Amino acid sequence: MAGFGLGLLFVTIWASAFTAIKGLVPEWPPLWALAVRFCLVALLLGGVLAWRGLRWPGRPDGWRLAAMGLFGSAGYLAGAWLASLTLPSGLVALLSATAPLFVAMGEVAFLGRRVPALAWAGLGLGWLGVAVLGAGRGAAGFDLHGVLLALGGALSQAAGILVFAPARGRVDAWTANAVQATVAAVALIALASLIETRLPGPPSLTAIASLAYGVVVVGIGGYALYFTMLKRLPPATAAALQLLAPPVAALLGWALLGEVLGWTDVAGGLVTLGGLALLFRARTA
Repeated sequence: MAGFGLGLLFVTIWASAFTAIKGLVPEWPPLWALAVRFCLVALLLGGVLAWRGLRWPGRPDGWRLAAMGLFGSAGYLAGAWLASLTLPSGLVALLSATAPLFVAMGEVAFLGRRVPALAWAGLGLGWLGVAVLGAGRGAAGFDLHGVLLALGGALSQAAGILVFAPARGRVDAWTANAVQATVAAVALIALASLIETRLPGPPSLTAIASLAYGVVVVGIGGYALYFTMLKRLPPATAAALQLLAPPVAALLGWALLGEVLGWTDVAGGLVTLGGLALLFRARTA
């Protein structure tokens, strides 16, 4: 029951992150906004590590965490935030939720893990739910460039998770989050310097609130839960929790941003729930 509660909390925070993006992206260039967020997260977590007396991991695990920060956070969120310039938050969450399928395929191809047939069925059903949600969203029209950016981000996240997977049982959540946030901050500063010529201006109260939420709730709390899930569950199963993010993000977008919530959003969410039920049943069987 405690694990279910942690998973539910993680999904809620992960989905709300896509809604919070909309409070900052209209004012600040997305990559610079992400860079600032990760810099603040890295500073705060560096203080936590110093207070708790935790050491940064050795070279093998350190390189895996660096890859997680570069691909699993910087690459993933750069694609999602750039896509948010032209796509609604629910659709960005939908496209980002393809990451678990890439992770499951990567587990088979690169980690030699046997994924049970029931787990594949659960993943397939979950992805079908995401597709149902996307069908309704896509009917209203969408920007292809934004779609490709979000899908590229999902593929990048999957790569980061797969590289980090062998170290997940050896590194605590605070250390993992601090190291990956530091790497992501450096990578995003470099990427923003190359791509974006406009620097962030004075933020509004909405932008400040969005940034604070992204730093404290998502960057620290959400990622702490994220690494906890990766430690307790197989990578594909932990990543599959993200399949719940699209319907939750669609609901939050409807409630907070006035985005349209159609019957396909509800139907897709129910199908996704069924897929997750199969996936976790396969895990406990």
